[in-house]
Amino acid sequence: MSEYVYKRVLIKISGEALKGEQDSGYNAAAVKDIVEKIRAVVDKGVEVALVCGAGNVWRGVNGTGDGMERVTADYMGMLATVMNGLCLRDAFSAAGVAAEVFSAIPMLPLAQGFSRDKALRALEAGKVAIFSGGTGSPFFTTDTTAALRALETDCEAVLKATKVDGIYTDDPKKNPAAERYETLSFTEALSRKLKIMDSTAFSMCSDNDLPIIVFNFSCSETLDMVLRGDTSQATLVS
Repeated sequence: MSEYVYKRVLIKISGEALKGEQDSGYNAAAVKDIVEKIRAVVDKGVEVALVCGAGNVWRGVNGTGDGMERVTADYMGMLATVMNGLCLRDAFSAAGVAAEVFSAIPMLPLAQGFSRDKALRALEAGKVAIFSGGTGSPFFTTDTTAALRALETDCEAVLKATKVDGIYTDDPKKNPAAERYETLSFTEALSRKLKIMDSTAFSMCSDNDLPIIVFNFSCSETLDMVLRGDTSQATLVS
């Protein structure tokens, strides 16, 4: 445990990560892979909170594009994140890892309402704390949920799990000459108009000096490297 720079973190993953190569829904192998990567560091004593998006089940932008009210679409997205939370909790349990789902919208007996004290106790007990239901209010993304819950539970960093190894000067898939940033300041990220998280989430992290680390979650070793402070395959914004 002593070799880790970060001992309590919040990992933000996309809902799409749960569907694997499927168009939507859940892929058992993809879910198991997520759980195994997180279990590897939990077993070493790292306290992990988790926020998952809902893109595998529902994207609010699709609903609003078809004429649905934004508030309705956002609430449906919140419900989808609870579904994802239950899926992950079950997968963690099957892997022998204790996990609790906390929802911004109380949904007993499915998930307990978010409580800072209960969430902290869960983390201190070595459980994975899964935060679902968004912030409980529309017009906020799961990025904002991640920043808010990380601050509320005294996490030392927000780890944004992606399919690329950090933040680049340009889209590396379209521009082979694009260069990866190993470190960035919040000011540099703003001035260069780098879209790391939504503006509300980014402002919360910046205002409260909460580091953001963007890393490739597809690589099995990267999470462990990031926790050790190695950003050679990631980008640290602080």
